[in-house]
Parts: sequence; structure tokens; C-alpha cells
Amino acid sequence: MQKLPTWADVVLIPVINLALAFLVSGLVILYIGENPVHALEVMVNGAMGSTRGWGYTLFFATNFIFTGLAVAVAYHASLFNIGGEGQAALGGLGVALVCLAVDWPFWWLALPFAVIGGALFGAAWAAIPAWLNAKRGSHIVITTIMFNFIASALMVYLLVNILKAPGMAPESRGFPDGTNLPTAFDVLGLFGIPFNKFAPLNVAFLVALAACWGVWVLIWRTRLGYEIRAYGKSEPAAVYAGISPVRIIMVTMLISGGLAGLMGVNAVMGEAERLTLDSVQGAGFVGIAVALMGRNHPVGVFLAAVLFGALYQGGIELEFEIPAISREMILVIQALVILFTGALDGMVRTPLERLFVSLRRKGAA
Repeated sequence: MQKLPTWADVVLIPVINLALAFLVSGLVILYIGENPVHALEVMVNGAMGSTRGWGYTLFFATNFIFTGLAVAVAYHASLFNIGGEGQAALGGLGVALVCLAVDWPFWWLALPFAVIGGALFGAAWAAIPAWLNAKRGSHIVITTIMFNFIASALMVYLLVNILKAPGMAPESRGFPDGTNLPTAFDVLGLFGIPFNKFAPLNVAFLVALAACWGVWVLIWRTRLGYEIRAYGKSEPAAVYAGISPVRIIMVTMLISGGLAGLMGVNAVMGEAERLTLDSVQGAGFVGIAVALMGRNHPVGVFLAAVLFGALYQGGIELEFEIPAISREMILVIQALVILFTGALDGMVRTPLERLFVSLRRKGAA
């Protein structure tokens, strides 16, 4: 079976998948007695109809960019890293320890060290599953998902027994004022552009954009990236060419875990300004759908992350505007998008491949 044209693979299939997801979601909303068209309008306006909506949409998208890139990098080496949830949680711990270690005078001085701390802790949490896979043959899916649960338990222990601030909530003390990242309101205000003061979008979004560019350079413009892609395409051929599987698995997973760990810069340093018990909130798993929908390319990951950010923010607005649509219903809509863009991708892809093959044969005749 011949491959689809690039435009069909990158644009047509995601659009069809989204259309099917929204169609099924509309039927569900219609079933509970609400107008699906009105619900769609509420979601779109809530996510993109104001600077407040855009602030929250791009804030969520920033988290999904980091976790989506983490999945994408590993996928190029045929490694399915679904441990982004735990790696992002430990990355948040690394960011918090950096912010709490010093009474930072300026955010621009603290930010580079927070980036390093988040990446190192995320990479360290990915290192053990990577070693088990490279040296012992343990399945990367099993080990990474197990480490998500271990990370959750570890964070509970640390925030209850070690890092807990005085009070009832299991969270650390607030970070020094010098670590507070400028928000979109602060940055755009310098240029006279009005923006909602309370939207959580901050300069971590720029770090996410830099990560997209860095992943593109790594995968398609460096020798290491070529080795990662070669190993992912054919391990025997890569070994024959002198590429070490152990090195590729370890390096790729360290990069992947580091990218997931960078989410802490946005969620912990940028928004909460303290370490909380659930700073990740499922973004590690959403990153899987973001990477799949974005075809594991940084540009695609960015666009898919913005889409899922809009779904999250639009879903929150939908819950407030239409009381009959509960939080569980919002999760159903988000799950349908993930289902159609991920697990059911072949349902659309296979018929399209047959159609294009048939059209090529007719054209050749």
C-alpha cells in the first residue's frame, strides 16, 4: 500500500478525525436535550473570543507543547513514552527546588536555572525506564506508566512530609517574588497592547516555542537526530550502520523526559508560583494525543496543542454557560477527540489510502 500524499496525512486526516469527533460529541449533546450548535459557539467564544480566553487557551497549550514534544521525540526512535505525567511532575519538583533554593532577585535570572532544574529532574525520571528497556528489555510502555504512579506517590510524600508549608493544603511555600514570570498582560502592555490581567499565559510560552524549534533542529538537522530516526525506522539497519541501540534509547528518553519536565516552568513557576499536589492535571496523557495528531512534527505538535488548549478552555466555559452539560460531559467530548485522533486514526486512514491508490491506478491507466 502506497503512502498518502503529505497534505492528506498532515491536514486531511486530522480534519476528518476532528469532524467525526465533533459530530459524535454533537449527538451526545443533542441526546441530553441541548443545542449542539449553541454549545459549539460557547466553546469557541470561550476559548478564542476574548483575550482572557486566549490567555487560558495558550496557557494550556504551553503545557501540551512540552508533553507533546516529549512523546514525539521518543516516537521517532520507536519508543512509546507514556510517562510524561510522572516526568512532568518530577520536572515541577525540580523547578520548585530551584525557585526555593535562592532568594532570586530577578525572574530572568531564575528562569534559566528553573529550565535546567525541570529538564534534569524530568530526564532523571525517564532514565530508569530507559535503562530497563535498553539493558533488560523491559517494555517501555509498562515501565513508564508504572513510574507515573510512583511519581504520584512520591509527590504526595514530599508535599505532606517534607516540603509542606504551614496550613492544611499539601503544597510548598510560595516562591520568592523574584521568580514570578511576567504574564502576557505585562509583556504586551509594554507595547500598548491590551490583554486580560488575570489570564495565566506567561513567558513560559516562549520557552515552549524555543523547544519546538530545538526539537526540529535536533531531529532533522543533526547527526543525533538522523541516528534517532534511523534506529526508529529499522533497528537491524541502524546496528549494521554502527549505531548503538543502548545509546540511542538512553539519549532519546533523557531528551524526552527533559522536555516533559519543562512543563513545570509553566505550571509551577509561571502559574501556581508554588509546588502543588497535582500541577500536571493529565497533561502528560494529553501530550500523547497532541503528538499523534501533530504527526510527531514540532509544527504539528504546536497546532495540535493549541487545539487541545482551546478544547480545555472552551470546555470550562461550556460547563459554566450550560448547566446541563456537566464536567463529566466535557471529559467525554475531550475523550472523543483523543479517541478519533489517536486510537481510531486507522479508521479514516485505511479507506483514504485505498482511495488514493485507486485514483493513482486510474490516472496511470
